[in-house]
Amino acid sequence: MKHEWKKEEKVLYLPKTKPVLVDVPKMNYFVIEGKGNPNSPEFSTFIETLYAVSYAVRMSYKSDEFPEGYFEYTVYPLEGIWDLSDEGRKTYEAGLDKDELVYQIMIRQPDFVTPEFTETMKHKVKMKKPNLPIELVEFKTFEEGKSIQMLHLGSYDSEPETFKIMEEYMTEMKLKRTTKMHKEIYLTDARKVLPDKQKTVLRIWVK
Repeated sequence: MKHEWKKEEKVLYLPKTKPVLVDVPKMNYFVIEGKGNPNSPEFSTFIETLYAVSYAVRMSYKSDEFPEGYFEYTVYPLEGIWDLSDEGRKTYEAGLDKDELVYQIMIRQPDFVTPEFTETMKHKVKMKKPNLPIELVEFKTFEEGKSIQMLHLGSYDSEPETFKIMEEYMTEMKLKRTTKMHKEIYLTDARKVLPDKQKTVLRIWVK
């Protein structure tokens, strides 16, 4: 049976428009690290690169590189961990400078994907798409643990309104953030959906 994250992992990927406390387990990702404005052509190229390698894994059952333990699944959505550079932190009160954003964008991978298999897939994609920066893709494992998350409806620029609601919930639950970084999970494609129709899961880590 095909594994579909929208049906089988709703707790992690399809929260409601109100804060909820979740425990996020250890998971594997393809990751590209970067700095700068997410509206830049470079950022779009990074996204294309992550999807290229992720879909190579998804379709690997049709090739000789058939991984042990493979099962059919739906490719996971794009995610991102966001932070600010030191300079960005100094000037944040005057307004967010998107050029000072620091990020790790990523796509989750099934458990059968290993670092060795990742390199095999990267090589395969590089042969077909030599212009993509495949070498930047890293295999990483994250265990986010105790988190508060909430569905944000609307443009990315209006996210502070949702973060405020999450912070209030955190205070009510007598919790504290472990870092000022946060995660975003993109349930809609910003290239195809109007800003007011965008759906993004926002997640902060707490203790």
